[in-house]
Amino acid sequence: MHDATLPSAHRALFDEVRAFVKAEVIPFEADPRWGHHGPSDDLRRDLNAKAKAAGLLGVHVSKDYGGRGLSHVEKAVALEAAGYSMLGPVALHCQAPDEGNIHMLELIATPEQKAKYLAPLARGQTRSCFAMTEPAGADGMGSGADPAMLATRAVPKGNGFVISGRKWLITGAEGAAFTIIMARTGDGPYDATMFLAPLPHPAFKIVRALDTLDSSFMGGHAEIDIEGLEVSGDDVLGKVGEGYKYAQVRLAPARLTHCMRWLGAAERAHDTAAHYARTRLGFGKRLGEHQGVSFVLADNVMDMHMARLVIRQCAAILDGGGRASNESSMAKVICSEAIMRVVDRSLQVLGGSGLTRDTPVERIFRDVRAFRVYDGPSEVHRHALGKRILDGKL
Repeated sequence: MHDATLPSAHRALFDEVRAFVKAEVIPFEADPRWGHHGPSDDLRRDLNAKAKAAGLLGVHVSKDYGGRGLSHVEKAVALEAAGYSMLGPVALHCQAPDEGNIHMLELIATPEQKAKYLAPLARGQTRSCFAMTEPAGADGMGSGADPAMLATRAVPKGNGFVISGRKWLITGAEGAAFTIIMARTGDGPYDATMFLAPLPHPAFKIVRALDTLDSSFMGGHAEIDIEGLEVSGDDVLGKVGEGYKYAQVRLAPARLTHCMRWLGAAERAHDTAAHYARTRLGFGKRLGEHQGVSFVLADNVMDMHMARLVIRQCAAILDGGGRASNESSMAKVICSEAIMRVVDRSLQVLGGSGLTRDTPVERIFRDVRAFRVYDGPSEVHRHALGKRILDGKL
């Protein structure tokens, strides 16, 4: 990242994280423990140990839990630096869904819930999952891009609830120490509640690990059957019926941290392509001297610059106490599509080698393509923004 406007403290943070990723994390990228369903927990622990030794484990977490209490703008710097390797966020323990869950638990959980769930998660001793997305049922219902279609239900029983339903694309469920479940507790479209439950649990059954395009998330993505899972009133996260409000507390910053991490990956892809363009000869000169290639690299730099500015502007609004609903939606679309263009162009510059695992670009390409779908497809964010424009709210 070349930015003369970056404060010296932010530049030092970026350089610290980026140097760690290059020296300590990238060598693990060929480790066979990084499989199709993501890095193994054993690999995560090895990477976490490296980060802890460097004073970077959970760097984004509040000081109460051993981190540096970074602002959203500071997270933008640190997470971009970490994303230079797709294993970087795993090493620093700022990967999804744990980073988003840590943020939400810090704001919403009771002191008892923080001691039981947040403290070990924030220190990298455990992992978590967030169970909201659902497949379409026989009636077509299921919470996906339209959260109002939530089908999982929590029925009152004594001072608690009994939860039943099916979830899928649940990131990190395999090996998670606990889950946050979104379930319907009323008849209105947004009458939902969040519940905490320890894992493994016999009523929270992993049906299968889904074979997906991406492969950088811990535990992969799973389909889950929840069959009569009993929870007490103490397991309610926040207040009954306010689950969607809390989801927004989690989702706006989480969308943005995705943008931060993948911007770092895009920079890695671009650097790989730029190096190839400087050194590979073709048609009488270096590839990069051909206008068709140099223009592609220039477009990459402009797309990354634009994405970085969008991220920082949204982060500044969050730091100022704003919800940033519009800005995070815009950032998700702008960044996911700009980052995809950067990685796609980089793969094209690399030619045949870009299709192989000889460079990191092939793997980045597959993961980045998924980014345009999760945390709200681009079309859903455009729909939401368009509605606000028509309503005179944007």
